[in-house]
Amino acid sequence: MKTPKRIQPLVDEGLVDEVLRQLMSGKEATVYVVRCGDDIRCAKVYKEANQRSFKQAAAYQEGRKVKNSRQARAMEKGTSYGRKMQEEVWQNAEVDALYRLANAGVRVPQPYICFEGVLLMDLVTDAEGNAAPRLNDVELTEARALDYHAQLLKQVVLMLCAGVIHGDLSEYNILVDAHGPVIIDLPQAIDAAGNTSAGPMLERDVTNLATYFSQFAPQLRHSQYGKEIWKLYQAGLLTPDTPLTGRVVMDKRPADVGAVMREIELARREEEERLLHQSQRG
Repeated sequence: MKTPKRIQPLVDEGLVDEVLRQLMSGKEATVYVVRCGDDIRCAKVYKEANQRSFKQAAAYQEGRKVKNSRQARAMEKGTSYGRKMQEEVWQNAEVDALYRLANAGVRVPQPYICFEGVLLMDLVTDAEGNAAPRLNDVELTEARALDYHAQLLKQVVLMLCAGVIHGDLSEYNILVDAHGPVIIDLPQAIDAAGNTSAGPMLERDVTNLATYFSQFAPQLRHSQYGKEIWKLYQAGLLTPDTPLTGRVVMDKRPADVGAVMREIELARREEEERLLHQSQRG
């Protein structure tokens, strides 16, 4: 097929030899099957921000680092340079997450390079060597659903132990190769320790899995794996081999309202002092 304009720079640099076909087009990118020497890989071409249906909500941006203060200021002001930097941060988040997770043993595509807004990575294939189907396109029995759910919980725990939360995990961004589920689409991945929405996002990811698989294995419908995993993580007790039960014992002790109010008052005083010192320096 004719080389798409966005992939032409990779051809010019010798990173891609031939574009074979379009594989899929999603809310944030279009993916092509490409030949790189003797290897068949895929090229993920990110859509421009105004063409994406996935919004870069503040919750996903929190905790992401930029190279310097000039870039941070430009992004805050929304200048053309700032928007360009925001796009780079968005794209690099997926590249960074893929490298970190691959090194941690998580089943994700192996990334190679992100060049001019195009991510080059392994093509995930099925047992026959064809492009692997998405989870929602795979026929499941109860036993297979339970198996895949357990495998994916293991992957979620591995990700969290590596400090990463997917943030948009569902049956639509999981592929199934010859060995089981492979997690894809990570530009919205967040840092577990640097994002105040990390807990709810982790629980939502895990709930999405339970909701989907409970169609085939109803016993998963009321499981609480998300809450259990996050509780263990917060307590510093989560490891890749931590056994999970899907149940959480709720803390029924009365809240110490007085302690909460004291913390709020302390924070208020510290903020007043900070503003006072700031005004005195000005």
